[in-house]
Amino acid sequence: MAGEVLAHAAEAAQHGVDLVPVVALLAAGTIAVPIFRRIGLGSVLGYLAAGLLLGPSGIGLISDPASVLAAAELGVVLFLFIIGLEMEPSRLWALRKQIFGLGIIQVATCGALLTGVGVLLGFAPLVAFVFGMGFVLTSTAIVMQILGERGELATEGGQKMVSILLLEDLAIVPLLAVVALLAPSTDDVSMLTRLVSLGIAVGAILLLIILGRRVMNPFFSLLAQARVREVMTAAALLVVLGAALLFQVSGLSMAMGAFLAGVLLSTSTFKHQLEADVEPFRGLLLGLFFLAVGMSLDLGVVGENWQIIALSVVAYMLVKAAAIYVIARVLKSGHGEALERAVLMGQGGEFAFVLYTTAAASGLIDGPTNAIFTATVIISMVITPFAIIGMRYLMPRAAQSMDGVETAEGLSGRVLIIGFGRFGQIASQPLLALRHSVSIIDNDTEMIRAAAQIGFKVYYGDGTRLDILRAAGAGTANLILVCTDQKEQTSRIVELLRDEFPLARVMARAFDRVHAIELIRAGVDFQRREVFDSALGFGGEAIRMLGADEQQIEDVIAGVRERDSERFDLQLNGDDWRVGRQLLISNAREQAREGGVRVDEDDAEAAASRSAQPVQGS
Repeated sequence: MAGEVLAHAAEAAQHGVDLVPVVALLAAGTIAVPIFRRIGLGSVLGYLAAGLLLGPSGIGLISDPASVLAAAELGVVLFLFIIGLEMEPSRLWALRKQIFGLGIIQVATCGALLTGVGVLLGFAPLVAFVFGMGFVLTSTAIVMQILGERGELATEGGQKMVSILLLEDLAIVPLLAVVALLAPSTDDVSMLTRLVSLGIAVGAILLLIILGRRVMNPFFSLLAQARVREVMTAAALLVVLGAALLFQVSGLSMAMGAFLAGVLLSTSTFKHQLEADVEPFRGLLLGLFFLAVGMSLDLGVVGENWQIIALSVVAYMLVKAAAIYVIARVLKSGHGEALERAVLMGQGGEFAFVLYTTAAASGLIDGPTNAIFTATVIISMVITPFAIIGMRYLMPRAAQSMDGVETAEGLSGRVLIIGFGRFGQIASQPLLALRHSVSIIDNDTEMIRAAAQIGFKVYYGDGTRLDILRAAGAGTANLILVCTDQKEQTSRIVELLRDEFPLARVMARAFDRVHAIELIRAGVDFQRREVFDSALGFGGEAIRMLGADEQQIEDVIAGVRERDSERFDLQLNGDDWRVGRQLLISNAREQAREGGVRVDEDDAEAAASRSAQPVQGS
């Protein structure tokens, strides 16, 4: 089957552009990633699995993964540029201790330990050094992608990982130089030549800094005056790829060039425009990078050397993770933060491929050894998403500080409010204004302390627990307001109140129409969808700005409330939908006549049919 597909692809290529691989890559990504995310395995593993399927070890649709990987590395380059845009120089300077302190400690310690592991596995010391130092270089793409998906790039723990990754990206430069020095000499390379190479690298950095500070802003200002969107997009890509090219020809890392360009533009007035222009390319190319990594996994090499590869993967990942954990704990990080950093950074990364390829080209390692090293790194990247899933069971539960917080015990207010977020705070004010006796419980200690600062007495308690409800006075309260912001939590509390305190009058905050119906059937005396009234007020203000007078606004809002109530009753009582459909057609016609608008009969009937069905949102 794969052979037939390739034959058709070759035939198509003779008559024009061969779109089969392109379509296959796009299809693999769009199908695999949503499936893997839905089952909790993450997008990275979805890309890797799709790449493995398409590559030489799968159906063989892509026969040259190296060429795809070379192009896909631009995804990492663009990703580093966007990270640089968020790293203003002042912020980067504030992280200098983490970058050059924590980063150097981790790279040096892990490098020494992994070199020792390589020697124990039977490799020569120099070869073990190359193997270990390559594995030290964590996958920037994987860690950044995971932190970005979880929204943790800006957290303290996320910033520490970003700092270490930056140092590791910088470390590839001296590591490549060391590999060149250690390689068997085929010709005499003078000290002058090495000094010239170092001077070129320093010159490239200084040139990019000068261009970034003096030229780029005026350049973008000039282009902005043309008001042509595609020109700005092309200019953004020119800056990123130009910086990457400058660093590449100078013997430096392309990703670091893009990162430095991003940092230099982080204070520019065009920062957000640049980010918006580059983001679509970044996402697409980064996905292509993971696909290419999956394609590059040669199952033939793995099968022939499975014992040494399996042993290497386990040993290197465990030793590296353990070292990262110990370093984090020694430097005062908590157990949870240290464990997360160890698991997320326990794999090898894309810069290892660069180091191993350079070592192989210089004769320091042979081809089969390079294949073993590369397979070890790729498998470690594949394992990482599974390790993150396992980490969830080992992570300690975040303990809330109870300083300044009292637990609910022996409360006896006439009114009990459960949940004191935005909704509960507003709902409590009329009650407090009329001096009703109100008891309030919530399970967020930070919110409780914040409420205390503005004069509210809130007790700590989880309303889904029966013992807490009893301690909070649910058995003696005349009225209970359930104002929690989670559907399942609200429903659970209402069910407990119905079963254990059937005489209590209960009002509940509903998430949407369906949830409101569930709450009424569960026995609440009153429910209100959380956005219904505010949305009606918003719509009323909209028609006021369009010229409606106060009486028109009042009549229209009343009509909307009436029709919504009729629809709600039909859905609640489960009446024949045909009856509701006819009622809604009549309502549509009446509303059209009131507004002086002609409505086609078919349109009114179609709208009524849609409205008569249960909907998820209010």
